[in-house]
Amino acid sequence: MPHARKLAAAALLIATIAVPAAAHHGWGSYDADKVLTLTGTVQQFAFKNPHAMLNLQADGKVWHVVLAPPGRMSARGLPDGTIQPGQTVTVVGYPSKSEPGELRAERIKAGDQTVELR
Repeated sequence: MPHARKLAAAALLIATIAVPAAAHHGWGSYDADKVLTLTGTVQQFAFKNPHAMLNLQADGKVWHVVLAPPGRMSARGLPDGTIQPGQTVTVVGYPSKSEPGELRAERIKAGDQTVELR
């Protein structure tokens, strides 16, 4: 019976670790071999977990840009309220492999400030 309890405890530990890891979408769905630089006008901005996001009018279309988590953005100098609709920003990042018009940003330039998001 002690062996069965050890197996059950190990299974519970593995499940506890695996569920949060599976819940995060990961970055494998973005093309890290193709770097895009987009400059445009912020249409919408959301400073919410798990990642801040913005919609950017650039290159004749609206791009959905996935940014860093709000805590990281604040720690690196871009707290909530720093980016506003109507503002011009430049983002550098990787396009989605499956969602046309979606970009995972590695860096953002807002005003005179450039912030690494990774």
